[in-house]
Amino acid sequence: MTVAFTINGVKVEAEAGDNVLDTARRYGFEVPSLCHHEAIVSYGACRMCLTEITRGKRKKITTSCNYEVLPGIEVRTDTPEVRRHRAMVIELILAEAPDNPVVRKLAAEYGVKEPRFKVNAEEARTRDGCILCGLCARTCTEIVGVSAITFRGRGDRREMGTPFVEEPKSCIACGACAWVCPTGCIRFVEEDGVRKVVRWGRELPLAKDESGRPFAPQYQLFHFRQITKDLPKDIFKKAPGDR
Repeated sequence: MTVAFTINGVKVEAEAGDNVLDTARRYGFEVPSLCHHEAIVSYGACRMCLTEITRGKRKKITTSCNYEVLPGIEVRTDTPEVRRHRAMVIELILAEAPDNPVVRKLAAEYGVKEPRFKVNAEEARTRDGCILCGLCARTCTEIVGVSAITFRGRGDRREMGTPFVEEPKSCIACGACAWVCPTGCIRFVEEDGVRKVVRWGRELPLAKDESGRPFAPQYQLFHFRQITKDLPKDIFKKAPGDR
């Protein structure tokens, strides 16, 4: 079913069940976000995608990534009030990741130079740009299907990592967490036929193509074979070793 409504006074349409953020972007409206990916269930963690939504006589500012489109609603993406709320959000994020280029660029766009909020400087450096958006863990669970990483701790000690702070044996080193990370704090390197996901300390050997060129972790291929049943049965005689 098609749903009709307006964004910044422009009439738009979307399929029932779509969210406001994806619809706005599809029509060319810019709405910032750090924790959203169209392939992942919307989470609303970073709060940067705030928009003003009027429904009947009620008006509110809410996250657009997890707000389902409704007939007749009026969406405003860049009002002074929306920008004020986003500036507050980015100020909080900047306090958590003060040296991250992505966060600093977004802060500059909203006129935030230095956050009024302070966090433990040593903890901020340890996070190395992590804003606790959870996108990496949700991708690992929802898309990859291995759940190798998760949140640890509570309150100001909350962090993203591996269970028991150990090398995650379920990690297939696919690199999906690095690709979706909005701040680039997760990265992987490949050297001497081994891929290492630096943040999690996971190292796995790379399989080679017919020319002898490494192209993907053996564990990743084995995992996909188990799921899809489409890869050649003789690609591995057994599950590949960790090293």
